[in-house]
Amino acid sequence: MVIGGGVVGCSVLYHLTRAGWTDAVLLERKELTAGSTWHAAGSMHTLNGDPNVAALQRYTIKLYRELEEATGMDCQVHLTGELMLADDEDRMDWLRMAHARGRYLGMETELISTAEAKALVPFLEEEYFVGALWDPVGGHLDPSGITNAYATAARAAGAEVERNTRVHAITQRPDGTWDLATEKGTINCEHFVNAGGLWAREVGRMCGIELPVQAMEHMYFLTEEIDGIDEWLTDSGGHGRGVLDFGGEIYLRAEGRSLLLGTYEQACVPWQTRSTPWDFGSQLLTPDLERLAPSLEVGFAHFPIYAEVGIKQVVNGPFTFAPDGNPLIGPIRGQRGHWVACGVMAGLS
Repeated sequence: MVIGGGVVGCSVLYHLTRAGWTDAVLLERKELTAGSTWHAAGSMHTLNGDPNVAALQRYTIKLYRELEEATGMDCQVHLTGELMLADDEDRMDWLRMAHARGRYLGMETELISTAEAKALVPFLEEEYFVGALWDPVGGHLDPSGITNAYATAARAAGAEVERNTRVHAITQRPDGTWDLATEKGTINCEHFVNAGGLWAREVGRMCGIELPVQAMEHMYFLTEEIDGIDEWLTDSGGHGRGVLDFGGEIYLRAEGRSLLLGTYEQACVPWQTRSTPWDFGSQLLTPDLERLAPSLEVGFAHFPIYAEVGIKQVVNGPFTFAPDGNPLIGPIRGQRGHWVACGVMAGLS
């Protein structure tokens, strides 16, 4: 059993079927993607300080293309390439390290100058940067589309997906199997995976454990359409190029003829520190651009085009983080058959 129908839960279900576990069922409280997945910006990265995670991210991006072909679903997978910018020598050293590790793993990243970076993204200001790393594989996709592609492929392999089926109690039998009580009846299983996302804490508490995860507000915005980026869009294949600016703690990319900008600001705000309401799902939170002012000030200086256009939409939604920023993946010690897959927050790869 897999509890949670976001991109993580549907990925777990799909990979279970690939491993031969076709007698698998996913239980989703509402509709697939309700929670964090539906409002995600959909970025895909292969750069990571941990080479094992980087290899997994690279695998995932390749898998998305395969899922599109296997299911016939258009998930809007755009491998635009991604530019990672360093504003000082310390961050440039980190990019050199990531580049060396990436080359060892077979990744075709390239260390480039600020002039070469500006040729890739003409609206950046060279003076603020000392160098960059170019990754031709990064990009973005439709989070809802890829989630449903995972579910479709899993169902084709024999798995089941039950929507509008909330788990409200979990108990372990003397034989070690688990009873998952839902609004539609109780299901007995040998293993279950907590991929509850925003509700991972609540699912864990049903088994007497407190998972170290916390939902945080995360914002990004879309600009009005910009005539001045048409040539850039055309030259880059129609979808621009992704950018990570480590100094500004921001990411950006094109969205149609608009630009998107998101930030992982230091003045972050926890959301629902004790428990997540069960009736939350496809809602957004109240935007607060004032809180982003320090990051936006840097972003508008580094990329002045953002200061010259209006903002069309601000998206503020919760994502779940663990204290060290890494996902919680694996078995729960002392509870045979209980697994977790939560706290996954760094893009869709």
